[in-house]
Amino acid sequence: MNNGSIYTHIQNNIATIEFFHPASNSFPSELLQRLTKTFEELSINSEVKVIVLKSEKEDAFCAGASFDELMSITNFEDGKQFFLGFANVINAMRKCTKLIIGRVQGKVVGGGVGLAAACDYCLATEQASIKLSELTIGIGPFVIEPAVERKLGLAALSELTLDATKWKTAYWAKEKGLFSTVFQTIEELDKEVENLTLKLVNYNPDALVEMKKVFWKNTGNWDKILEERAEISGKLVLSDFTKKALKKFIK
Repeated sequence: MNNGSIYTHIQNNIATIEFFHPASNSFPSELLQRLTKTFEELSINSEVKVIVLKSEKEDAFCAGASFDELMSITNFEDGKQFFLGFANVINAMRKCTKLIIGRVQGKVVGGGVGLAAACDYCLATEQASIKLSELTIGIGPFVIEPAVERKLGLAALSELTLDATKWKTAYWAKEKGLFSTVFQTIEELDKEVENLTLKLVNYNPDALVEMKKVFWKNTGNWDKILEERAEISGKLVLSDFTKKALKKFIK
C-alpha cells in the first residue's frame, strides 16, 4: 500500500477503477503505468460498457504526480519518462473505446486535473477544488494542457496556470466545463454516478463507441504532442530554478 494501489471491479457491465496512494492519492510512475494498462485492457473487454474512475478515501481526489519521485530526477531521460506517465494515461483514456465517468470527491492538483479533464463526463462534490501549481516549482502543466484546454478552454487554462497558488472552487470548475454537476455530499455524488452509469449501460453500445470518437475528434496527434511536452518538462525539472524551488519545498 505504501506504493499505492489500483483495483478494478466489474459489475452490471460497469468497470470501476479505484486508485489509492497514501500521499493524497498522488501517482508514482509505477502506478501510472498500471493505470494506463488498466484502461487499455478495459477498452477491449466485451463485458465492460462504461468505466468509472475514482480514488479511495474522502480527502483528495488526486494530488498529481509523486513529488518524491520528481525530486529524485537527475537526468533528462528520467525526467522525460517521469512526465510521460500522465501523458500515457491521458492517451489511454482518449483512445479507450468505453466512456469514462470521473467521480471526483475531493481536491484536485496538477496531473489530477488532467485526469479529470480526460474523463468523458465528470461529477464532483463541493470539496473538489482544483489547482495547477506547476509554475511555483519552475515547470508547467505542459503534458496535461491539451486535455485541460479541450475541456475548460484557453482562458480558464491561463487563469489556472498563471494564478498557480490559488485554489479554484468546484463551482468555478463546473462553470468552465470540467464538472457537469457539483453535489454537497459524497453520498449524493455516488447516487448520481450509479444512476448515470446504469442508464448508459442500457444504451446501444455501438452508439456509445461512436459518440466517444466524436468527443475526441481532432486529437489523433496527441501521442506526438504529449511526448514533446514531456520532453519540455523533462528539461525544465533539471533547471537551477526548479532545483532551488524543490529544495525550498523540502525545507
